[in-house]
Amino acid sequence: MRRSNSRDRDDYKRDPELLRGVTSVDYKDAELLKKFMTDRGKILPGRITGANAQQQRQIKKAIRRARVMGLVR
Repeated sequence: MRRSNSRDRDDYKRDPELLRGVTSVDYKDAELLKKFMTDRGKILPGRITGANAQQQRQIKKAIRRARVMGLVR
């Protein structure tokens, strides 16, 4: 018998529509980047955000650049 998990993966998976229409992720767009971070400032993994591998790499690079510039925490 399968043990019920307190949170199923489908329940906390974000909407993949967040990046629809976005050709490239810019480090200056702090509001978009905050959607891919926890409240503590950690980068959310692609399996939760719904971003594919290429988008996840763009998000990672943009968040790291924005951290250096002091735009996001």
